[in-house]
Formats: sequence, C-alpha cells, structure tokens
Amino acid sequence: MKIAVGIIGIFLGLLVLMQSCAVTAGSGLLQDKATGGAGAIGMLVGLLFFIAGAFSFALPLVGAIMFALAAAFAFIASTSGSFSDISIWGFIALVLAVMSFFTWRSGRKGQAA
Repeated sequence: MKIAVGIIGIFLGLLVLMQSCAVTAGSGLLQDKATGGAGAIGMLVGLLFFIAGAFSFALPLVGAIMFALAAAFAFIASTSGSFSDISIWGFIALVLAVMSFFTWRSGRKGQAA
C-alpha cells in the first residue's frame, strides 16, 4: 500500500501545485490579494503532497505527518472562501495521511513478529 500512497501523493502534489499556480496567476491579473494568498498556501500544500508522497515509499510515518500538515494548511487556506477547491485537497490529504499511518503501523507489526 505504501507504493500506492507514494504514487498518488506525487501525482496529486503536481496537480495541486499546477492548480494553485493557476489560481495565483489569475488573482494577480485580477488584483485579488485574498485569492493570491490562498493560492500561495495551495502551492505549499502541493509541495507538501509531493514531499509526503516521496517519503511514503521508505518512511511512511514521515509521509503521514507531511500529509497531515498539508491537510492543516489546506483547511487554513479554505477559510478565505475564494479558493474553495483547496478544502477538497485537505480531505484527500487526510485520507492519504491515514493510509500512510496504517502502512507504517502494519510494517511495524510485521517487524515485531
């Protein structure tokens, strides 16, 4: 399962990063600072997704922590109201964090046995 979490995390990280760059560029054209700030946080969320996906292959607990951080930042950015898609990415990050945590826990149980 850690391979699936890693690949999904890397792919979604690139997707969130591209979407957030588009939102930030659009807000720059429209001179909307609130959306620009949410887009900047969205780029951070995309970077965290990518890093968490990369760590999920070898260190699933670190990946789970990074996905949880990405979810926290996504929910903070969604409070501005202008970039509401980021809350969806926050829920996806929570699901991936739980999956990565259970991957780490099952691997740890396998080592103990």
